[in-house]
Amino acid sequence: MSEDKAAESMEPAPAVPVSAPAPAEINSIANGKGHETGEETTAAAKTPPGDTTEQSEDPEANLAESQEFLSNMEDKKTTRFTDFEGKTSFGMSVFNLGNAIMGSGILGLSYAMANTGVVLFLVLLTVVAVLSSYSIHLLLKSSGIVGIRAYEQLGQRAFGTPGKMAAGIAITLQNIGAMSSYLYIVKYEFPLVIQAFLGVDKPSGEWYLNGNYLVIMVSISVILPLALMKQLGYLGYTSGFSLTCMVFFLISVIYKKFHTHCPFLDFTFNSTASVTSVTNDTGYNPACIPKMVNLNSQTAYTIPILAFAFVCHPEVLPIYTELKNPTKQRMQHVSNISIVVMYTMYFLAALFGYLTFYGEVESELLHTYSRLDPYDTLILCVRLAVLTAVTLTVPIVLFPVRRAIQQLFFPNKTFYWPRHIAIAVTLLTLINMLVIFAPNILGIFGIIGATSAPCLIFIFPAVFYIRIVPEEEEPMRSTPKILAACFAGIGFLFMIMSLSFILIDWTSGSSKASSGH
Repeated sequence: MSEDKAAESMEPAPAVPVSAPAPAEINSIANGKGHETGEETTAAAKTPPGDTTEQSEDPEANLAESQEFLSNMEDKKTTRFTDFEGKTSFGMSVFNLGNAIMGSGILGLSYAMANTGVVLFLVLLTVVAVLSSYSIHLLLKSSGIVGIRAYEQLGQRAFGTPGKMAAGIAITLQNIGAMSSYLYIVKYEFPLVIQAFLGVDKPSGEWYLNGNYLVIMVSISVILPLALMKQLGYLGYTSGFSLTCMVFFLISVIYKKFHTHCPFLDFTFNSTASVTSVTNDTGYNPACIPKMVNLNSQTAYTIPILAFAFVCHPEVLPIYTELKNPTKQRMQHVSNISIVVMYTMYFLAALFGYLTFYGEVESELLHTYSRLDPYDTLILCVRLAVLTAVTLTVPIVLFPVRRAIQQLFFPNKTFYWPRHIAIAVTLLTLINMLVIFAPNILGIFGIIGATSAPCLIFIFPAVFYIRIVPEEEEPMRSTPKILAACFAGIGFLFMIMSLSFILIDWTSGSSKASSGH
């Protein structure tokens, strides 16, 4: 009897090592790979060698415990990879995706409207928004079939390592372009804000009014510490605050339209401008009549700028995982509402910015407002809001790039602080070099928008869908796959045409881009 009791008291002993290897197994597949290996190892750990007595005593309990353990481990894998816990409400998910869509591209939309006309701009914006929604549908359909919620892993499932490399490189280029555009705004707007605070009319080379120095200081003091956070979820509060700042920017643009004369009075020539140019607000001045359709050499930049403004696809699948009670239909509703809200904000910002300055609007709207009155209180507040928004958005955009780099070069490595820090420092150094030496913001919007944006919006979702969806469910000649193939063709056509127009524009020397800001 004492031996039986001793045997019973020893039964829990093999269970101790069962949970011990779990963290190691989970951490070893931080990139979402190696599920099968981890499960086999765990299953082996559940069966101590040479011990058949305990298994035969209660096989059903062991089976239930094993299934529960594997289920919990699978949940932890998903949470570990995406940095989300699946507890976000529908409304907050709309907010998060909207913030992912909203970027500094909104500052160039008025310039795009000035070079296309109101009607043509509205048509192009609508087409790009609809196509973006359709591409998200393709991503969600592919993700639902294979159970993968990572863009790079969808590429690997569809085309193996080349697909994973292509997706990772496109995400890296796209987000580097986004971060460059954000810091470019800091470079040109931060000195103007400091000038307004100090009342400096004509800078004489002060270091604290040098945009190159300021963008480096902001990167080191603000962006880098936030970028070193271990998980993206820690930056959730900055996302909401950034979007609030952009809403304030939109409201201010609408307000300034009704308080600015046309043609507007340039602050630089305030003392010599004639009175008639200020009071001529009758609508008969050709410079104050909006153009419905306008085609010129700068029109080539319009579609890339729009495409760059609507890119949110690297963030769609992580937000899908974050969504409470996630289903494809529920996430599609999230994306549709987000796109409609951002579509409305984009059009209103472009329209009222264009109707304020007409043909005088510049490629970066805030710089145009500084020609009105650099000491205007509202304009100063708008600058501060936009600077705050774009600065706090850079760390959020950096996380997917770092994840893509880790998947491409360190696919099976556990979290390692030196590598985590080194990637962030390297990326910020590269981006600062681009911002300091890039000739203009159109070069960033145009080239990046014409290459990586069509890949992420048009080409990859379509070809992944064609490859991943089994032919038993949808044959190659079925309508959905034919539409997806046409969708990919549109992406290739868009990329070739946009790059051709931009290169022709640059070589001809007619681009305003060469003049910078």
